[in-house]
Amino acid sequence: MSSATIIDVARQAGVSIKTVSRVLNFEPNVREQTRAKVLAAAEALRYRPNVSARSLAGSRSYLIGLLFDNPSPAYVADVQMGAVTRCRQAGYHLIVEPIDSAAGDVGAVIEPMLDTLNVDGLILTPPVCDNVAILDALDRAGAAYVRIAPDKAPDRAAYVHMDDRRAAYEMTAYLLGLGHESVGFIIGPPDHGAAHLRYEGYRQALADGGRAFRPEHVRQGQFSFRSGFEAAESLLAGPDRPTAVFASNDDMALGVTAVAYRLGVSIPGDVSVAGFDDTPGARVVWPQLTTIRQPIMEMAAAAAELLISGEAGRRDEAGGPASRLLDFDLIVRESTAPPPA
Repeated sequence: MSSATIIDVARQAGVSIKTVSRVLNFEPNVREQTRAKVLAAAEALRYRPNVSARSLAGSRSYLIGLLFDNPSPAYVADVQMGAVTRCRQAGYHLIVEPIDSAAGDVGAVIEPMLDTLNVDGLILTPPVCDNVAILDALDRAGAAYVRIAPDKAPDRAAYVHMDDRRAAYEMTAYLLGLGHESVGFIIGPPDHGAAHLRYEGYRQALADGGRAFRPEHVRQGQFSFRSGFEAAESLLAGPDRPTAVFASNDDMALGVTAVAYRLGVSIPGDVSVAGFDDTPGARVVWPQLTTIRQPIMEMAAAAAELLISGEAGRRDEAGGPASRLLDFDLIVRESTAPPPA
């Protein structure tokens, strides 16, 4: 722990203590040149704010909460890493709370949880971010929160997102461009907003590519390896299997890969497999997985930034909430190729 104080930072940067405080608390109306000078001085002195002292001196607790309910451990890990990295840069700490968003009493659980956690704001991941009971409870408590990839009521609160529909469209169009006439699809959980958007993108790409939608090539999944495995057992075992399978997350795509090996179906010789997220599993499986690189860590970091800066509670000139749109990448690897002749 550095012994440097805020007075030392102010002296080295040649500014007032109040200016240092404003910079370190990410308050607006500070010149960028001054902000850079203060941050450089703090870094040179290895100054780290004392969270306890800061919370006693003001109304902030310097704690950000993260609520999640997602079966994909890789997704949750990336969200945590992105949020905690931004929190640490600002002298905040992240508190992670799993929550059963499908529970009937979930709304009643939120308010006592807020009293216990005493956080400055909350990051909500899907499907928590679309649970009306949870959102109502947070609004009643006057809590600040940022939603990641919401599907419902985007004007309700600040949010961070990417274009899931467009990403799924581009992946499907890529597979059609390889020459695949039949592309199977595994849908994500019904209560997950991004799952619907990805399914819509898939169907739109089929229509725009002049391919018929074949419901027998679509299976319901839950964003888990097991659900992808079970979906692939029926998709790949029949005589009329698709020549490509697009799973709407990587965990389910890995389940497809496992079934293909068990059945002796070559990837990509007999069937191409694509996923979504670009989790670590997509890079360690063989063949490596073609997928959509979703900026999960960046979205979580942006959500934390909206809370830390106070932008989450502000509205734009049109009355809309603060928002951030991040881009995606289509990553082509060895799991996809033209269909067999």
